[in-house]
Amino acid sequence: MFEGQSQAEVDTLIQGNAEFKQLYRRHQELNKKVLDAELGVLPIDDVTLSQMKREKLAAKDRLTRMFDTLKH
Repeated sequence: MFEGQSQAEVDTLIQGNAEFKQLYRRHQELNKKVLDAELGVLPIDDVTLSQMKREKLAAKDRLTRMFDTLKH
């Protein structure tokens, strides 16, 4: 998710920041659901899929900002 960042750095933030951890897990959950829907494994309508994609992107943007703020 964080290009150029080690998994260890991300794991440190997950362990040390409850808000980051919660948002990271939500992003992972949405990512799995979106992939499953796109593969046809999870039957879902286009409107719901579009909403999930927007929420996933918003979560990623927030995580990226949090990562940058917390690491610097």
